[in-house]
Amino acid sequence: MLEISKWKFFIVLSVCILGIYFLVPNFYNKTEVTGLPDYISKKQVNLGLDLQGGSHLLLEVDTRAVLKERSEYLVDELRSILRKNKIKYTNLGSKVKGAIVTITDQNKLQEALISVREGVDNGIIVNSDNNKLTLSFSDQYIIDTNSQTVEQSIEVVRKRVDESGTKEPTIQKQGEDRIIVQLPGIKDPERVKSLIGRTAKLNFHLLDPTTVELAEQRGKLPPGTFKVQNADPTAYEKQFVVKKRVLLTGDRLVNAAATVDAQSGKYVVAFEFDRKGAKKFAKVTTENTYQRLAILLDDKVISAPQIREPITGGSGNISGNFSPETANDLAVLLRAGSLPAPIKVLEERTVGPSLGEDSIKAGKKALKIGFVLVIIFMMIRYRLFGMIADLAIILNIVLLVSLLSLIEATLTMPGIAGIVLTIGMAVDANVLVFERIKEELKSGRSIMNSIDLGYKFAVKTILDANFTTLIAALLLFNYGSGPIKGFAVTLSIGIVTSMFTALVLTKLLVTIWIVKFKPNKIFL
Repeated sequence: MLEISKWKFFIVLSVCILGIYFLVPNFYNKTEVTGLPDYISKKQVNLGLDLQGGSHLLLEVDTRAVLKERSEYLVDELRSILRKNKIKYTNLGSKVKGAIVTITDQNKLQEALISVREGVDNGIIVNSDNNKLTLSFSDQYIIDTNSQTVEQSIEVVRKRVDESGTKEPTIQKQGEDRIIVQLPGIKDPERVKSLIGRTAKLNFHLLDPTTVELAEQRGKLPPGTFKVQNADPTAYEKQFVVKKRVLLTGDRLVNAAATVDAQSGKYVVAFEFDRKGAKKFAKVTTENTYQRLAILLDDKVISAPQIREPITGGSGNISGNFSPETANDLAVLLRAGSLPAPIKVLEERTVGPSLGEDSIKAGKKALKIGFVLVIIFMMIRYRLFGMIADLAIILNIVLLVSLLSLIEATLTMPGIAGIVLTIGMAVDANVLVFERIKEELKSGRSIMNSIDLGYKFAVKTILDANFTTLIAALLLFNYGSGPIKGFAVTLSIGIVTSMFTALVLTKLLVTIWIVKFKPNKIFL
């Protein structure tokens, strides 16, 4: 039986008011919305690269560098295995995809072969030729390593871009070793490129007391050391002699932030280690008090402070000639972690605002045409009921845009297509209901009974049809990327809002009209 439910009326009214509340900020630009009163929402729909312009980058991951690094690590592993088994060797070294060693004692060759095969990872092929052992990465090992390297690179790039404040970037794999990065709204991508492109490998070494000048006078560096450039070209010390042994790596960092040092008043980067890193850092600073600690970022010294006392709290500061921006960038790099391999920018394109404006105009035109045609059709076909359905369509769009604003979604051209499709689909439910009501009226039922049964019998068909469409939209969102996801988001939200407006809002409005005016005849 049709009756006006107060709680249902309150819920519908509240939802419509909230929809308008979250819709309002979209009528202001990014600058104006920040000046709105605090009680007004600041959340807006973000425009994608195809609507507002931005930057498009094509990156290439140098997977060969990882294979080279693993080859060098394999040499250390091989040395450790042979020494443990007291097998003498010579000519130990790495090759492009593996390592090689010569066993000096022919009688120990078989023992060395068995020990090495047991000690190295699966996927490393060990062959012997006379007294020479050759270790090579298998094809599957190389494929798995390269794939893992690219996936890790994508995650690090994503973290760095997110930390930079870029809204809704698109980051996805292309081919075997390339990554596409799209940055909506970024017209000058140089800062983001510098964040993305840096490997950001952080290592802690001890500084050798030997100066570069003294080493040059002697004609050689002390054993176990290497020469490193200062990251700050304006600093007094241009180069350092650093001990090769890595005391600690940046992998143990859990947090980093730009801050101002209370004593010097200069910008520093405060860092914090995890539990194991803190324990190791405490040991390093305890055993090497009054020595200088060299902090290397991508094989350049960014800071070389003196260890004045043991640091047991697991935290410290990186000082240097930092500006607020460079200190924040370094903190971003440390928080996001280091790239597993160097990255090179192969292609860079800047999408101008003119393309975005043209796309917006085309999208608005399609939206207006679709909206007007649907409105006219419903008014002609169903008269008063069509006008109620038209009002529901308007509120449907309001709710759709407000929900997109609430989650700060990115709207692209496929997203606009999803909205246009939603307008067409929004009336499907009303058409089914109205046609069902006509059938009930023809069978001789009363107006109130026909309307009640029309909604009751049509709702199952409507829910089934929209549920299957929602499943398809969710699959698109889960397995799609970029514009496909944008389309899936608007379509999914549009299905939910259209169900609310068609089955709840229109029924409430029709019920109010029937109960208040008690018409003797309805035109459908």
